[in-house]
Amino acid sequence: MQSRENLRKRSKRNSLYLIIAAVVIIVGVVAGFAIHNQHVQAEAKARKFATTHFNPNVSIYGVKVGNLTAKKATDKINQKADNVVHLKNDKVVTERDPQITTIDQATVQKYFAKQHTDVPNKANYNYTSKEFDQAKKRLNQIYKSSVTYNIAGKKYDLKAKDLIDEASYKDGKYDFQNVDKLTDKLKDIDKEVSTLHKSYKFTVPSGNKVNGRTITVKNESYGWGVYIKKARAAVEDAFMKGTKSIDGSDYIYGEGFSTYAHGYGKSNHGIGKHYAVVSIKNQELWIVNNNKVVVHLNDVVTGTLNGGKGNQTPSGVWYVMYKESPSTLRGYNDDGSKYASPVQYWMPFTLSGCGFHDASWRNDWSKTAYLNGGSHGCVNIRPSEIHSVWSNVTKDMPVIIYN
Repeated sequence: MQSRENLRKRSKRNSLYLIIAAVVIIVGVVAGFAIHNQHVQAEAKARKFATTHFNPNVSIYGVKVGNLTAKKATDKINQKADNVVHLKNDKVVTERDPQITTIDQATVQKYFAKQHTDVPNKANYNYTSKEFDQAKKRLNQIYKSSVTYNIAGKKYDLKAKDLIDEASYKDGKYDFQNVDKLTDKLKDIDKEVSTLHKSYKFTVPSGNKVNGRTITVKNESYGWGVYIKKARAAVEDAFMKGTKSIDGSDYIYGEGFSTYAHGYGKSNHGIGKHYAVVSIKNQELWIVNNNKVVVHLNDVVTGTLNGGKGNQTPSGVWYVMYKESPSTLRGYNDDGSKYASPVQYWMPFTLSGCGFHDASWRNDWSKTAYLNGGSHGCVNIRPSEIHSVWSNVTKDMPVIIYN
């Protein structure tokens, strides 16, 4: 049997073990609470961080923005991301223009919302600009583009690779640079098809017949040409959009009082079937309507032939700018004095002030009156005959004047 002393020793030892175990348990519980609190605090901190910062592996427009706020991410993208696309030497390249804002914070915030998680995660997020990607795609397509330019019954095949040296997408806009080749091509087309200031053979009336002798006339204000600037923009737009055909008649112009084209698509060298003809030598006037002579006057008086060109009626092909009744003609006499002549009917065909009108003040209506006593350049018509001219002349009608 154990002695009382040994029992006491064992009892003390067991009590010590119990005390130690209790201490260990208490320390464990305290440590557990501490670790739990640390975990809770860390998780709260992570959640708070995630509400304002991007996840670690996020790229926007090729720039890494992980762990950045939307403000700092915006600044970094604007400092480093490419924002211009160029088509140069048959290749598409990207570069950055520091003068252009690549992205705004509101857009970055939208990307932030897409990748946001309650706590940061290591998933990869890569956001690209659809607009920028589309620009690269379009500029790649431009090099392969071609368009058929139709004008005046002719077709011209225009290929971007032959005519466009450089194009770009910048600040939300497409632009073509160095388009001299395209401009030159359109100028060549204009020279070939334009009718402005071109000479051609034309059959003038004789007596009451439309077909008389054939003369050479030259378009002055009458006719049309290719509006190079607008035509070039149309071709560039076609290259950009992949349009295969362009109607060149949508991009033409005219000269004189009206910048609208005259005579495009009409027969008879663009003159059509409705026109006026004046013979200076014979002092005759014809008005043709639907290829029939409807007015024929043998006694008009044109501009004074002798004494300088200032009063001569200019030869060439013009057009009636407008009609006015009544009107007052104003100008200067040869001695420098002013004149103001009331007329009942006024139909100008040149910007210098030549036109058809009645002349109630004229007494000499002979065939030789124009030699030394003609008009200041207008075609004078007897008051008794002017109404027939007025009734058959229309705005924009071609006027052929020949010697």
